[in-house]
Amino acid sequence: VQLQASGGGLVQAGGSLRLSCAASGSGFTLMTMGWYRQAPGPQRESVATIPVNSGGTTNYAPAVQGRFFISMDNAKKTVYLQMNSLKPEDTGVYFCVVWWRYYGRTYMRENWGQGTQVTVSS
Repeated sequence: VQLQASGGGLVQAGGSLRLSCAASGSGFTLMTMGWYRQAPGPQRESVATIPVNSGGTTNYAPAVQGRFFISMDNAKKTVYLQMNSLKPEDTGVYFCVVWWRYYGRTYMRENWGQGTQVTVSS
């Protein structure tokens, strides 16, 4: 599974950005897609995750609840993160993450995208 993310950039506080991440490849089933971010430093935190099939729940980090919205287009195997009312503390590298498995297999795998920089100026 390959991931291609886009949509980062520089924005003023209060502004909006939309991130996209498309998964490609064959012979696999996507289970969950999501976004993590890493501010300067080694720690990465989960921002939002969304199950590919109905029956699961969409989750948001408390810091972004009500401002960020995750969605996906199953047909395009693409996940989006709409980020509104951005704050300087939202600055960081945003990584697309997918959990998937090969057809007919039960073992869950995890892939990370290359990361896209989001910078929010005050």
